This record gives sequence, structure tokens and C-alpha cells, in this order.
Amino acid sequence: MSKWQTLTLIERGTGVAQVTMARPAVFNAFNEVMIAEIQAVFAELMADPKVRIIVLAGEGKHFSAGADLQWMRRASEASQEWNLEDARRLAQMLHTIESCPKPTIARINGAALGGGVGLVCACDIAIAADNATFTLSEAKFGIVPAVISPYVINAVGRRQAKRLALTTTRIGAHEALELGLVHQVVSSEALDKTVDMVIADVLLGSPNAHQEIKWLFNQLSPSEITPEVRELTAQTISRVRGTEEAREGFAAFLAKRPASWLNQSE
Repeated sequence: MSKWQTLTLIERGTGVAQVTMARPAVFNAFNEVMIAEIQAVFAELMADPKVRIIVLAGEGKHFSAGADLQWMRRASEASQEWNLEDARRLAQMLHTIESCPKPTIARINGAALGGGVGLVCACDIAIAADNATFTLSEAKFGIVPAVISPYVINAVGRRQAKRLALTTTRIGAHEALELGLVHQVVSSEALDKTVDMVIADVLLGSPNAHQEIKWLFNQLSPSEITPEVRELTAQTISRVRGTEEAREGFAAFLAKRPASWLNQSE
């Protein structure tokens, strides 16, 4: 019996774990239990040296309807103190996904609403079926997409994020691609094949390089490249060049052989 009430966890391939939100009856809307379980499963997978990549998916026809409305109704009747702690748990869960040192891939089919859009934006790579739709619907319920807003802004920019939040308009997969909300759109039938192709590409890189890329890129913002930023990038590459995996990567390339981490993934 699975220890997860709201998730399923499978090995999608060697070094690849897939976390699937498993509340299809409510379109994988998340409540307190699911938030805690996503937080816990990511922490567990981050600590597992055998796991190289984490895929986040939704069971059934839809990715995630965001916040469970029953949970939101309870929140509307609770104290501000309760709501603050509850929001902090959601914020921590999203931060855990976004700051995961291992590459994360969102597999999106059907609808992603509200917090479901936040989950997409918190992942490194987002691949959508052509039937996917995205809506920041919170304003319709008198609330705001507050906790997810930094992730949405990082993905599509401030003005587009404001437009989506203010209008609560539903956009399709191809518009989401144009905005940078997702990276690739394919047919529903090709979704899993495409995810597997992206996984294969990611596995060509070394685990340490992935961790360093994610750490470094999270220190940077799309703004002026200051002397401090230039120094940070110089310090980072000078440190990483001396790692065992860097030496192995260059040696494998010069010897025209697979790097050691590729053999581990077979």
C-alpha cells in the first residue's frame, strides 16, 4: 500500500522519478494533505542519489485545478493566523520544487488553474499537450494569486502575469508557449514520448553540472550584468571546472567515449 494518500510515485526510467497528483475526481486540486505530501516526496527524492530527474504530472484528464475549493472555503472561515501558516506551507512547497537541485519537468495535460499554473512555473521545464489550458482564476473567487505570483512573473514577465491575473482569461497551450509559460507543445498522443525525449537530453549532462546550473541561475535575474554578477559567474565556473565530473566530462569527450554518468543511466 502506498504511503501517499494524494500522490503516486513511480520510476519512469533509470534515474527518473515521476510524481503524479492523484485526485482526478477533483481534477487534482490540492489541499493541506497534498501540499504536505508534495513537500515530503520532493524532499525524499532530492535526498536519493539514484534519482537524477523528477517529473510532475496529473492523473486523469487534467494537470491540476489548483486549490481545492473546499479547502479555500475552510480558509475563508479561519483566522488570519491559521491562513498565514497555511499559506507559508504552500509557499514552502513551491520553493522546494523551484529550488530542487535536480532537474524537474512538468508534464501538462488538460487544465492548469491557479496554483496549478504555479506548479508549472516552479518546474524547470514544462511540456504541454495541445489540449492544455492555463488560467489564473483567483480573482474570480475574490482572492489573489499571491504565493504563486513570483513564479509566474519569472516565467512570463510582470506585465503578462498581471494581464493573466486581472482578466482571469483562459489561454491555450500555444499562447502559453508564446508567453514562455511552457517550453514545448505537442499532441496528447505524443506527450509522453516527448517527455521521454527531453529526459534523454537532460541525462546527457552530469548530475553535478545540473546542480551547479540550477544554483547559479537562481542567483541571477534578467537585469543589469553588474561587476558583482560577473564575479559570481567567474567564481562559479572556476570552482566547477575543478570538480571530478568536469574532469571526467572533458576526458570522455577527448577520448570519444561516453561519460561515466551515461553508463550509470543505462
